[in-house]
Amino acid sequence: MLTDDFGREVTGVRVSLTDRCNFDCVYCHNEGLGDTRGPMDPQDDEMSTDDVVAFLEVAAEFDVDAVKFTGGEPMLRQDLEEIIERTPDQMEVSLTTNGTFLPGRAESLVEAGLERVNVSQDALDPQDFAEITKSGAYEKVLEGVEAALDAGLDPVKLNMVVFEHTAGYVPEMVDHVAENDGLRLQLIEYMPELTGKPEWNVDIQRVHDWLAEQADEIEHREMHDRKRYWIGGTADDDGGMVEIVDPVENPTFCANCHRVRVTHEGYLKGCLNRNDDLKSMGEMSKPEIREAFREVVANRVPYYGEYMIQNGDGEWELNDEYLEVEPPAD
Repeated sequence: MLTDDFGREVTGVRVSLTDRCNFDCVYCHNEGLGDTRGPMDPQDDEMSTDDVVAFLEVAAEFDVDAVKFTGGEPMLRQDLEEIIERTPDQMEVSLTTNGTFLPGRAESLVEAGLERVNVSQDALDPQDFAEITKSGAYEKVLEGVEAALDAGLDPVKLNMVVFEHTAGYVPEMVDHVAENDGLRLQLIEYMPELTGKPEWNVDIQRVHDWLAEQADEIEHREMHDRKRYWIGGTADDDGGMVEIVDPVENPTFCANCHRVRVTHEGYLKGCLNRNDDLKSMGEMSKPEIREAFREVVANRVPYYGEYMIQNGDGEWELNDEYLEVEPPAD
């Protein structure tokens, strides 16, 4: 297993299979690359099935034990089942999706080896949902969640980005997962540094404080030192689980990051917040992948607390140590 200079082992990889998407969510940052979405048809710049599998086989050599497939919308890839089926057995396989393609495919994905799924659902009201996603596919998303549960992907984790447009929907979403078996809620802090529009930001600590008041039990996860809030019961008696992902200006989150990302074009990415650390895997031969993977891990730096540090006024600014760093060559 590879470890960076800050003692962070790389135990997981997050692989974007495409930047194509059938939604146009107002908050999307496309895995930190910005809004690069193009035509809906398959594109030549996407990694092939064999490319993805070659990367995963190399990652497995370094004892990586988990992969999450993302996009864009990863289920636009018609080879997704094959990719999952060919993923090394040692890896737990999960998927982030908007859920619209799960009806009709959830069962085949599970048969291929999918173990967990996150479905993006930012509102319970169809009109509110449409305003955020620029999509009228609300009912299809609900069908997708049911299809996932029917296929055995229990629990299904609902992803909800918390920002000005959605903050008022949080209580009803919490009630929703507490009242329905098989659902969990993951509240994701809005990232204005990647998407722009800082005026949409909300104080995520207020959400933590509100959940703490509602919770029957609070536990800590080792990953990113996250808190889990159990509502309407505890972990032992089927309470509803709510978790917050809050990476913005959070050195603790960065200090506990154990993932490397892969863009749909086949570039390794050591940090979500940076694009100056992209590293090509060349022609995707295994020796090239190994070399690139080692280099990216060796160069990984916690974004908040190291790459970005607070000045005397408490503002975050680039650490002078990294001002002269040249981007890695392809």
